[in-house]
Amino acid sequence: MRILIAEDDAALADAVFRALSQAAYSVDLARTGDEADHALTYKEYELVVLDLSLPKMDGYDVLRRLRARRSKVPVIVVTAREAIQDRIHGLDLGADDYLTKPFYLSELEARVRALLRRAHAATASELRHGQLRLDIAGRRVFGNELPIELSAREFAVLELLLLRASRVVTRQQIREHLYSWDDVASSNGIDVFVYRLRRKLEPFGVEIRTVRGMGYLVEKPSGT
Repeated sequence: MRILIAEDDAALADAVFRALSQAAYSVDLARTGDEADHALTYKEYELVVLDLSLPKMDGYDVLRRLRARRSKVPVIVVTAREAIQDRIHGLDLGADDYLTKPFYLSELEARVRALLRRAHAATASELRHGQLRLDIAGRRVFGNELPIELSAREFAVLELLLLRASRVVTRQQIREHLYSWDDVASSNGIDVFVYRLRRKLEPFGVEIRTVRGMGYLVEKPSGT
């Protein structure tokens, strides 16, 4: 899942970037309001972590313009502004959550997981596919309740394929799901992740099909 962080405090931005990247999210970082606005205009994100005190365009304006484009992407506002009026104004503009600085990274991660579950209309924090169980909150995978060891990016690829089961997922969609702006993706990197997933999931009856010239596909289990 792709997340945009809009934060001009370098130390905090880097800390949030590392935490969410290590949790198997693909993360982009905007340092100014106009950079965040541009990214949100031309790219698709599953969630935004938005500071209010951004240079060149403040977070309120970024949020206002985002909702004016009828985007429903979940937004967590993070700010040092503690006044209740600021909180009310942000929520009225369309923020989904509001977190006051300083905060624990673990709390931000929990709020990210909660909003993503809500956005995907999931009533539980897991995906099931035949013998496979994907624990979204814990970022773990089980086959017949036995743990399957996956890297962060292997997990991200599997999550995307299962969320879009029975639909072709293009290589470009996987690339955007896995890599942030600053990452350099190798030409065969996606093939390597899919190859490793196939080997690990084969014992549990999960087939990742290659749709030539398009991408990859995981069929829904029969009877679902």
